[in-house]
Amino acid sequence: MSTLTPPRRSKRARRDALQGWLYASPTAIFVGFVFLLPLLLVLQMSASDWPLLAGNRGWNFPDNYVDATQHRLFWDSIWFTLKYTVVTTILLIGLGLGLALLVQESTRWKSFLRTAFLVPSALGLASASLLFYVLYSPYAGPFADLMQAWGFTFLGTPEGALWSTVFLIVWRYAGFYMLLMLVGLQSIPDEVYEAARIDGASTWQTFRTITVPLLRPTFALTIVLCVTGSLLAFEQFYILTKGGPDNSTMTIVQLIYNVAFQGQNDLGIAAALSVIVLLALVVINVFQLRAFRRTDEN
Repeated sequence: MSTLTPPRRSKRARRDALQGWLYASPTAIFVGFVFLLPLLLVLQMSASDWPLLAGNRGWNFPDNYVDATQHRLFWDSIWFTLKYTVVTTILLIGLGLGLALLVQESTRWKSFLRTAFLVPSALGLASASLLFYVLYSPYAGPFADLMQAWGFTFLGTPEGALWSTVFLIVWRYAGFYMLLMLVGLQSIPDEVYEAARIDGASTWQTFRTITVPLLRPTFALTIVLCVTGSLLAFEQFYILTKGGPDNSTMTIVQLIYNVAFQGQNDLGIAAALSVIVLLALVVINVFQLRAFRRTDEN
C-alpha cells in the first residue's frame, strides 16, 4: 500500500498545478496581448526603417536610436519633462500630505472636506484640460477682459504655460494623493501617538519622528506614481499648449507623438524614443524603490 501513495500524490499535484495554470491563463493571455506583444512590436519598429505610410522597410539598427538622440528637441524635451516632474511631485506629495492631515484632524467638516477635495479626481484628465483651456482662454474665458486690460495671458509665455499646467495637475490630482496619504496615516496605531504624548513630545517632534518615518511605504508608493505619471505627461500639454510657445513645453511623450504622426511621420524613430523612455522609467523606479528600502533597513 505504501508504494502506491507517492503516485497518487504526484497525480494530485499535477492536477492541482494544471488547475492553477487554467485559472491563471486568462490573465496571462491578457498580459501577453496587451503588454508583451506591443512591447515586442515596438522593439522591432525601433530597429527598423518604418515610415508611417510605407510600412517596414527592413532593419536599420542602430540608426533610429542615433537619430532619436540627435533630434533637435530631444534634450530640451527631457530637461522640461524632468523640471515638470520635480515641480509636480513636490507640490502633489506636500499638498496631499497637508490635506490628509487636515482631514484627519478635522471632525465637524471631515465629510465635507473629503468630498470637496476628491471631486476633481472624478474628472478625466482630458476633460479637465479642456475645462482649463477655456478658463485660460484670452477670448472666451472668465478672465478674458482682465487679461486684455492688463495685457497678459496664462499660456503665452514658457513660465506661464508651465505653471498654468502645473496648477491644473495639482487641482486634478491633489485629492487622489490626499486619499493615499490618509490611508497611510490611518494605518499608524494610536498607541504610538499616545506614548509620544506621555513622553512630552511636541506636535512637530511627533510628526518628524513618528508620522514621517511610518509613512515611508506610502511615500514610496505616491512618489513612484507621481514621478511615473509626470514623466509620461501628454494630454494636458497637448490640449493646453501643443508644446508651445516655441516648443518650450514639449514633453518627451509629446515629442514621440509628433515624430510618429506629425512632421516626420517616422514610427521607427518614435519607437526608439519610446524604448529610451521605458528604460529610463525602469531605472528611475528601481532606484527609488531601492532608496526607500535602504532607508527602511537603516
